[in-house]
Amino acid sequence: MAMLEGLAPKAIIDLAPDMKIHYIGSVKAGETIKLTAELPIVPTHHYNDPEVAPGKLDIVLVPGPDPFVPIDKVAAKWLKAQGETAGVDILSVCTGIFVCGEAGLLKGREACGPRGILDLIRSKGYGEKKLVGDKYRWTQDGNLWSSGGITNGNDMVAAYCRATPKHFPRPLVEIACELADVGDRGREYRKSQSAYMFTLVINTVRAWLMSWRRK
Repeated sequence: MAMLEGLAPKAIIDLAPDMKIHYIGSVKAGETIKLTAELPIVPTHHYNDPEVAPGKLDIVLVPGPDPFVPIDKVAAKWLKAQGETAGVDILSVCTGIFVCGEAGLLKGREACGPRGILDLIRSKGYGEKKLVGDKYRWTQDGNLWSSGGITNGNDMVAAYCRATPKHFPRPLVEIACELADVGDRGREYRKSQSAYMFTLVINTVRAWLMSWRRK
């Protein structure tokens, strides 16, 4: 918190939780993982490391992988154990819903997911009770929080922080949301699913026409 000294009142700094962030992956700590955008990240831990075993973490944030790349079975097993551990909350962003599905965390639950690929999620047979990604930016069912695509993850995290004062004091959350300009969008989409799909289709046609004219 030293970087905030002189920028924020002491009362705000004193409210800040003592957090430790782990980057957990399928390679050894210190090795690199290349993301789909070619950006490498360096994990701090492997799934098998005792420091990140079930019961050691409070929150597990699952980012969105390429949905057409097979999910690492070790990762799925580790995530399943985390989700079944009391006191651990699972936050799934975008296509992270596929990882949660492979881990068996969607069975009998309401879940979200990117609204453009809900049929793909259903085709996996994860056993979810209901997918609501066509209507909501995020949803919660027990200790599983899941969001729609990309920036909907910001809305979900803001809602999660507001709903979890044991980790995040409300005044601190509201200040953080205000500074980051997030958390003010409603949970429900303003645009219907049919209007959303129409926008995708009409612009796909426009793109095809532009490509054809360039030939």
